[in-house]
Amino acid sequence: MTARELTERFEKLFGNRPRIFRAPGRVNLIGEHTDYNDGFVMPAAVSFATYVAIAARPDRKLVIHSEEFPGRFEFDLDQLPERRTGAWCDYVLGVASVLVQRGFKLQGANLLLHGEVPIGAGLSSSAAVEVASALAFMSLGETTFGGTQLPLPEVAKLCREAENTFVGARVGIMDPFVSCMGKAGHAFFLDCRSLEFQFVPIPAGIRLVVCNTMVKHDLATGTYNTRREECEEGVRCFAKWDPSVRALRDVSVEMLAQHVQDLPATIAKRCAHVVRENQRTLEAARALTECDLARVGNVMRESHQSLRDLYEVSCRELDIMVDAAECLPGFSGGRMTGGGFGGCTVNLVREENAEEFAQRIAESYRRETGISAQVYLCTAEDGAGELS
Repeated sequence: MTARELTERFEKLFGNRPRIFRAPGRVNLIGEHTDYNDGFVMPAAVSFATYVAIAARPDRKLVIHSEEFPGRFEFDLDQLPERRTGAWCDYVLGVASVLVQRGFKLQGANLLLHGEVPIGAGLSSSAAVEVASALAFMSLGETTFGGTQLPLPEVAKLCREAENTFVGARVGIMDPFVSCMGKAGHAFFLDCRSLEFQFVPIPAGIRLVVCNTMVKHDLATGTYNTRREECEEGVRCFAKWDPSVRALRDVSVEMLAQHVQDLPATIAKRCAHVVRENQRTLEAARALTECDLARVGNVMRESHQSLRDLYEVSCRELDIMVDAAECLPGFSGGRMTGGGFGGCTVNLVREENAEEFAQRIAESYRRETGISAQVYLCTAEDGAGELS
């Protein structure tokens, strides 16, 4: 849908002309389940995006519509819900709630959302909604905090807080941060503790091929939060041996080897994945900078095996999709991406082979599972902003 089409639909629905804000989804090349452990990640913003059209109302109502989901939601800004309602509007409502808690003076507004990011596919549809909504809300009325424009890294933190405290999914900073800060043609290497980042060029002639298994997951359910709790238990154990440990980011490979036998078996596996995944992410960033796709492919393969065997967030369909890519022409590396238990794989594929790769992997997956996958040929895109 074009900005003009969304504008026309908004005008037909509400009777006035909106401003439109866009925030992209993301695909994570490597660094899975490391973000909430203060570790390293390397995602890229992709062309799938969420669009929020907004215009002020003269009253104190918040009226929310979606092009994809049913229902008209109406809330009083002076009596916003304190917790999730269980509807799709929670991601918008959570952002509004956190803005109010931070002292932002929200105006009444009409909102119309249009989303392209596949839901439950591990491409961060929720962060795209939250970031676009945050920019939309801040465009009305007072747009400053203490006289200073809220910078995009702070918008990312705000959106993480909304999903943590209102929606109830204890996600890390990666998804909203890359949605805010992505850069076309580049992966985004992020230190999730310091929020220092660098852009890593994706070699010319390489496409990001994202394969959707069509198996859905929902990070607001308990499994994702359970993994966080297991990591936190690991931190408590390591902190007994070294009080400087505040997160699994602080556990070295040597410290892990020294104490792995002292940990409960499940906790040992979770910690082993996170500690080594941080090292793999550092290695992948160096290799991608040097255009060494063979090294990138090796660490992506190791990452998937670790997510499957140690973190235990893969599933049969994801494993079949990863295996199907290995022997196809133009393939440089691939793995599951996102929270797990379904969703997508990400593959680095030479551009001249990308369309054939997409066709052949979909055929192979359908033979093995009976499921028709969706395959997307993606490029790395810029982060969030307002459409002219």
